[in-house]
Amino acid sequence: MALERYLREEVAIDHADGYLSRREALRRLAYLGLAAPAAAALLAACARDDDSATPSRTPGESPAGPEPAPTEDITFSGPGDRDTFGTFAEASDPKGAVLVIHENRGLTDHIKSVAGRFATSGYSALAVDLLSAGGGTKEFDDEAEIMQQLSEAQPDDLVADMTAAIDELERRVPDAKIGAIGFCFGGGMVWQLVQSGEERLAAASPFYGTTPEEGPDFADSNAAVLGVYAELDDRVNATRDGAEAALQDAGLEHEIVTYPGVDHAFFNATGDNYDKAQAEKAYAKVTSWFDEYLA
Repeated sequence: MALERYLREEVAIDHADGYLSRREALRRLAYLGLAAPAAAALLAACARDDDSATPSRTPGESPAGPEPAPTEDITFSGPGDRDTFGTFAEASDPKGAVLVIHENRGLTDHIKSVAGRFATSGYSALAVDLLSAGGGTKEFDDEAEIMQQLSEAQPDDLVADMTAAIDELERRVPDAKIGAIGFCFGGGMVWQLVQSGEERLAAASPFYGTTPEEGPDFADSNAAVLGVYAELDDRVNATRDGAEAALQDAGLEHEIVTYPGVDHAFFNATGDNYDKAQAEKAYAKVTSWFDEYLA
């Protein structure tokens, strides 16, 4: 239910920001199990009453970070020996390894390029496809169906896929310390991975992701966590204080950074909220974090 509600809110915010027509938003909310009256009420509740979320992307702007290293689509053994899919980018002389978790649109070319950019920065990276149980992102032509599949998944099952991806990273990059980064939905998944107590996770950086609904508990984790937020992202920022308190309670090394003047998904160069200047700062910050805790 927590994933389903999160994804419904993502649709409503996209409509409020002008990225989805009302008709398309209602269609996607129907896929997510919301009847028309309830869907209309959610759209109304998320409507903007100001222009604070004016898109900031300039067409043709390049993504944050260096040019990506070559990537390779791979298949590896997941939970129950099921095929699990991902994209791997190998650093020439790896300082560590990074697991990359996608947004609510699945394993897109943008997320694959993020893995490639980390490889250029010295971290072999694997972007895992959390739609693997349904055959992978490639099996879905409709973003509404992708969101439906993710909303129906159990957090423990998604953590199992991420754990299998860490297994694969260990196989491909022996003896490397492992970090994780995720965006939007993927940011929430990174928080779930930290809460799972995965002992091989040395560092984590959730970008504008919500923490587990029942209240985060990171007592079993050893990861150094860099939480990244956007100043205008009120919905996700409502969970920020709780995340920081849980990190403090767990005694984890951590830092919370909120980038000014930007909204949710400001790091994604394919979206209208992209802000190159702040995305470049965020990329430099997270690579510095990984340099400290993984290299």
